[in-house]
Amino acid sequence: MGPLVSGLAARGKFIVVGVPQDPIQLNAFPLVFGGRSIYGTLTGTPIDSEDTLAFSVLENIRPMIETLPLEQAADAYARMMQGKARFRMVLIVKEEVAPGAPANMVRSA
Repeated sequence: MGPLVSGLAARGKFIVVGVPQDPIQLNAFPLVFGGRSIYGTLTGTPIDSEDTLAFSVLENIRPMIETLPLEQAADAYARMMQGKARFRMVLIVKEEVAPGAPANMVRSA
């Protein structure tokens, strides 16, 4: 990740989300002379989430998901916990809804 810091604009921020397994090695020169900064978070701030969603809409980025019916929630959870889920597991819930409303509602596992 260290080499990415020099690609930041002046006063840019490098946000490490989560905990990498390997140590981060970097050169202090681009930090000091570019006014750049690095900070870490486990989940990001609400503003980071809003910025990420806005960027996703702007660039038409869509998530890759696997769907299963709610009745298979235990199977979805087991696949996720065993590391066998390839993408985010999404449970599909069918409910009685008013006319004109969507027939399927989607909830994340």
